[in-house]
Amino acid sequence: MKKVTSAATILLMFGLASAAAAQTRYVAAPWTFVGTAAECGVAGAKIVTSSWLPGMGLPDNGTANPDGKDAHLGLLLSKNGPTANCSSAGASIVGWTSGDTLHTLGFDYRNGGHCGAGAPRFNVTDTFGNTYFFGCAAGAHSAAPQDPGQWERVTFTASAQGFPPTFVFGVTPVASIDIVFDEGTDSTSPDDPNGVGLAVLDNIRINNTIIRNKKGAIVTP
Repeated sequence: MKKVTSAATILLMFGLASAAAAQTRYVAAPWTFVGTAAECGVAGAKIVTSSWLPGMGLPDNGTANPDGKDAHLGLLLSKNGPTANCSSAGASIVGWTSGDTLHTLGFDYRNGGHCGAGAPRFNVTDTFGNTYFFGCAAGAHSAAPQDPGQWERVTFTASAQGFPPTFVFGVTPVASIDIVFDEGTDSTSPDDPNGVGLAVLDNIRINNTIIRNKKGAIVTP
């Protein structure tokens, strides 16, 4: 009896492990890029930062009233210098399956940060090698539900918001997704008329999946 029970337990554990292994998780993995004059015309410098930092974001549990242990992780993207500098900060969506389609993209950003036509933006590359740009200013804006007074939600669902405009949500096969921040302290937007050169993002949305922290999120149908 003990051997049967032990075997059954092992099989159950194996089944659970297999199911867990089969799950897909989207992670927004931070990166920075510093290029050369040959690549951009102006040499890059180490003036960029990309990192999930505690205390920078909204409550990780998705509510407005977290407990004291909530890390409030937020994705800081910063370019501490001119836009022409060959450098950028960003994050890659790890876990995306090449060839899948998008119906929604978005993120929440903290008021006072930069929200320009070109940054922060999604760079979406299709399976044919074409790249489409979805800039913060071009999305549909609304108050972020967790903190409507201090955060704004940006959502992209209309095909015309991409560039080139031939991207079609729900149809175009997507190979990869990146968030890019490359507008510097000389670039202004309504939220940063002085050119702050940084943005804090949270609740990064890839279809129905919301990435709230550096661990990412299990993909939801």
